[in-house]
Amino acid sequence: MSNPQRTPRIGYGWDSHEFQPGIPLKVGGVLIPHHSGLAGHSDGDVLLHALTDALLGAIAVGDIGTYFPPSDPKWKGADSVVFVREALKQIEHAGYVIGNVDSTLILADPKIGPHAKAIQQNVAALLGIAPSRVGIKAKTPEGMGTDHAAIAHVAVLLTEICWP
Repeated sequence: MSNPQRTPRIGYGWDSHEFQPGIPLKVGGVLIPHHSGLAGHSDGDVLLHALTDALLGAIAVGDIGTYFPPSDPKWKGADSVVFVREALKQIEHAGYVIGNVDSTLILADPKIGPHAKAIQQNVAALLGIAPSRVGIKAKTPEGMGTDHAAIAHVAVLLTEICWP
């Protein structure tokens, strides 16, 4: 009988932030030229926040707020890369590696298509996996009433570390 803690794990995360003029827009750690950025306690990077939650959720160790509470002023304006790196430490400690990541960004503007490859490459580098294992898709929020926000959905597959 196999150990249930050593079976593949799926994690899911999502995040949303409103646009706010006068701050930089970061998605997947990539600066995107736009008149507004995403307001948040940290840098507002919805993709990296959702990714962090998906990674932590896959191993059932809480969520981004467990490790980086918005009530703690030291995380004000923090680079969301810090959050992903902590989640990576947690999955490695649990004995897992990333199989693949799939994401969907939902926002009216700016268009993600011209930036998708850079986002894919940046997220892959951050995770230490091939870009072909990181899916970046974008949709518009037609009829959803969320034109002034960005939303990210992320699913991850973790597999156990195989030792030689």
